[in-house]
Amino acid sequence: MAKRKHYVVWKGKNPGVYDNWDDCKAQVEGETGAKYKAFTSWEEAVEAFEKGYENYQSTIPTIPTPFKQKASIGSPDLNSLAVDAACSGNPGNMEYRGVYAATGEEIFHIGPLKEGTNNIGEFLALVHGLALLKQKGSDLPIYSDSRNAIGWVKNKKCKTLLTRTIANEPIFDLIARAEKWLNENTYVTSIRKWETAEWGEIPADFGRK
Repeated sequence: MAKRKHYVVWKGKNPGVYDNWDDCKAQVEGETGAKYKAFTSWEEAVEAFEKGYENYQSTIPTIPTPFKQKASIGSPDLNSLAVDAACSGNPGNMEYRGVYAATGEEIFHIGPLKEGTNNIGEFLALVHGLALLKQKGSDLPIYSDSRNAIGWVKNKKCKTLLTRTIANEPIFDLIARAEKWLNENTYVTSIRKWETAEWGEIPADFGRK
């Protein structure tokens, strides 16, 4: 039986790591010059994503012509919490926040913290939001534009390959607390994917692209 492949999308609708071709294809179709690559293990794919496509560009295929665009998927529920992260460098100064999607009101904001990655920030933001909504007894749904973060939360594990250092010890402390919360708590919050290609940037976006 063929080994399962994992896919990195560096340039596409929603850059990230995907565990099947259909999800990867959904990110690169319609995107001229999309950059992606298949790997044989999840760990290798995550490491490649965090290093950046520059380290793999000699072997990255591109899509010169767009695929047929998929149909509209509707509108987001703005009566919700939206979370996002930003990182200056990779690794670099990382921060994350949650906002009320309808108004953009900032509900929480953590960082900047040294030597983090965007993937970690997305994961921590999502767990922070889940914990806050449960604490307040809120039935708001929560949106993230990161498939990686959503997958990590569902698996209750931050699968980063970032090296632990003295400088980023606070980040790893937050990761440990987040994983502990996920393993010790249940929640009814609806976790939803923010479809950037259809709806534009998520309301919690830091606007640094």
